[in-house]
Amino acid sequence: MQNKIKKIAFVSSDAPKAISAMKKLRTLYGDTKLKDADVVVALGGDGLMLESLHKTMQHDIPVYGMNCGSIGFLMNDFHDNDLMERINAARPKDIFPLAMTVTDNDGKSHKALALNEVSLFRTTYQAAKIKIIIDGKVRLKELICDGILLSTPAGSTAYNLSAHGPILPIDSPLLALTPISPFRPRRWRGAILPNSSSVTFETLETNKRPVSAVADNVEFKNIKQVIVCEDRSQKVTLLFDPGHGLEERVLNEQFQF
Repeated sequence: MQNKIKKIAFVSSDAPKAISAMKKLRTLYGDTKLKDADVVVALGGDGLMLESLHKTMQHDIPVYGMNCGSIGFLMNDFHDNDLMERINAARPKDIFPLAMTVTDNDGKSHKALALNEVSLFRTTYQAAKIKIIIDGKVRLKELICDGILLSTPAGSTAYNLSAHGPILPIDSPLLALTPISPFRPRRWRGAILPNSSSVTFETLETNKRPVSAVADNVEFKNIKQVIVCEDRSQKVTLLFDPGHGLEERVLNEQFQF
């Protein structure tokens, strides 16, 4: 990084390992309030990282994560020594969120941002029926499924991958549209879209087949329509140790068996 980091704000998950690590690091390096910090150090797993990124988005503060959880795809390895040196040598990676606008069955509008994905889920035993419109053109009149998601490249190795969606290179100007347990059309496995696309989901038979919409961890129930597009006016910055950035992690994920 060009500007030297001096003031750190530490955050952690509720895991005992993460809390213990935060106490030790605060003793070693001090602690600063978020609004005054040069960087946020997040101690936990990917869930804690996503939560931290959402909190720092409006402050334009980079986040350096250290894994005190399980997988830690978005995190660096944990070490309590040479933290300042590691942060100042770290490589930044900017991620742009998806903006979700929801209209519910009562006609109310809701907005949220997603760094990983926007997902629609059935909320009863009835399969969801969803119409898919891309840039104003109907591409799929009726998808019968458990749900569907639209993923950023950063989120393509998360839920999208579990739903058998494609892994996207982190710098690719693309989004992954992936169905969740599709029933009809049976052979439809989703699509790869330009990141300039505006994607509209319209739920069908909403009284019989209620659907919820989720942007990362923000959920709205009984939804009628969801419009999703990338928001380039906002971004978050992750910091990674040299040689261990998102590009390398995404590549490695494609050769894991």
